[in-house]
Amino acid sequence: MLVTENGTAKKMSAESFKDVRRSGIIAIRLDKGDALKTAVLVEKGDDVILGTATGQSIRFKESDVREMGRTAGGVRAIKISKSDNVVGVGVIKKDEEAAFLTMSEHGLGKKTKVKEYKTQKRGGSGIKTAKVTPKTGKLIIGRLVRDETEIIAVSKKGQIIRTSLDSVPSLGRQTQGVTVMKLRAGDSIASLACL
Repeated sequence: MLVTENGTAKKMSAESFKDVRRSGIIAIRLDKGDALKTAVLVEKGDDVILGTATGQSIRFKESDVREMGRTAGGVRAIKISKSDNVVGVGVIKKDEEAAFLTMSEHGLGKKTKVKEYKTQKRGGSGIKTAKVTPKTGKLIIGRLVRDETEIIAVSKKGQIIRTSLDSVPSLGRQTQGVTVMKLRAGDSIASLACL
């Protein structure tokens, strides 16, 4: 499944990429101003969860997105405003005990158990995944965590921390999280990796 920053999703068979030329092949037709955010492997029975910069999220069944050809554009996965964008995508296996990790540009983070996200139909506005305020800044990361034990966060000005994932608390969807990384004035989170 391919997901774009503007909330479009497209599901394709892996067979579509069996014979890829050296120059590449078209995988999705993008609308003007849109960009591919991520590609994830989905199987029958999986759920897909998306998080956006303004703190919205949606969880839907992979079967809500029909399989398409390579040149198709996809369907709406989540309805978002022009000033919003998808920041994270995860695949939830049946009865899985995972958590959705979110982190904002000002270094606040939290984990929320996936059972707090009800399964909806794709294409809606979704539900709140984090409280976004001027203090937190927009969300820049949304990803599923399972057996990972550590996170590494990097700021735009090159500051880096490595900390235990256990130090990031499990909180409800309506909360903003706690300070995971203290940043200098004018700095913000650039990226995060889980180990």
